[in-house]
Amino acid sequence: MAGHSKWANIQHRKGRQDEKRGKVWTRLTREIIVSARAGGGDVNMNPRLRLAIEKAKAANMPADNIKRNVDKATGNLDGVTYEEIRYEGYGIGGAAIIVDCMTDNRVRTVAEVRHAFSKYGGNLGTEGSVAFQFKHVGQMIFAPGTSEDKVMEVGLEAGAEDVVSGDDGSIEVLTAPGDFEAVRAALEAAGLKPEVAEVTMRAENTIDLAGDDAARMQKLLDVIEDLDDVQEVYHNANLDQ
Repeated sequence: MAGHSKWANIQHRKGRQDEKRGKVWTRLTREIIVSARAGGGDVNMNPRLRLAIEKAKAANMPADNIKRNVDKATGNLDGVTYEEIRYEGYGIGGAAIIVDCMTDNRVRTVAEVRHAFSKYGGNLGTEGSVAFQFKHVGQMIFAPGTSEDKVMEVGLEAGAEDVVSGDDGSIEVLTAPGDFEAVRAALEAAGLKPEVAEVTMRAENTIDLAGDDAARMQKLLDVIEDLDDVQEVYHNANLDQ
């Protein structure tokens, strides 16, 4: 099935992540600690921790750092206790935004998120106000030029729910969260390595923003993403870069 062009937005996001490598490590550290605390320190029994460690390795986090954070979470070392919180709101043009945070101070975090929304043209909503517009899925995105037939054959055989072709030639594979690892492993074994591979909140429908509206929305997203306690930001805006 056809889908919106995603490649420019993906490349922009990856560029932003490369610019703030230190913050990426901070986010990954928190994800490792929270996932290990929730599901234990054995990666064979904890898919969330396994994915967090894979992301940390991809971001060149030293193995000693990874082990130390797992030990903190499982009680072998003293560490900070983080709480997971989700905020929902609206951006420019009514675009839906979900902000996932990990924090040791809920009061500080909500104040910072609310301030970012209000100062840069958005509105912080109530719980459930926009989440219904997203679906929790495993997502893999392949670069333009990848064989759609091969991705479709391997992905669907491995248990993918859908394969979406973008207007720009990119290919998106969608799975149930629990099937993500098996599908990715099958694709990579077939020589198909995705540019993006994650369990995410995917917008069911998108809103196109261009010109000043796109610039204002990007500024709002950048400010929110730069907050210390923010882990992930999901939105349904298709920004004209």
